[in-house]
Amino acid sequence: MHGQQEAELPAESGSTAEPASPGSGLARDIALYTLARFGLVAAVAAILLVAGVPLLVALAVSVVAVMPLSMLVFGTLRVRVATGIAERGQARKARRDRLRAQLRGDRDDEPQ
Repeated sequence: MHGQQEAELPAESGSTAEPASPGSGLARDIALYTLARFGLVAAVAAILLVAGVPLLVALAVSVVAVMPLSMLVFGTLRVRVATGIAERGQARKARRDRLRAQLRGDRDDEPQ
């Protein structure tokens, strides 16, 4: 029995290694989108500071102004992030359903 558990471990770690590459792309896209939004906040705040607006007011206005502006400016990146999150959620749901089926003893979900 102990040998069976050891034999199953590489298969399990192989199955979790597969989704890691899309996850790393998702992490990259999220990081890019976050940095782009922070950069846009900084740019708008800098423009307001040059116009003579106090720092805290400029930051507050830029945060509010960048929310809808980033949806327009970074639309394709936002769509990539949303798609990646949806795909990741579907993959997690499929793995969870497979695991639950295995725990119930169902063998219909196994690959042929």
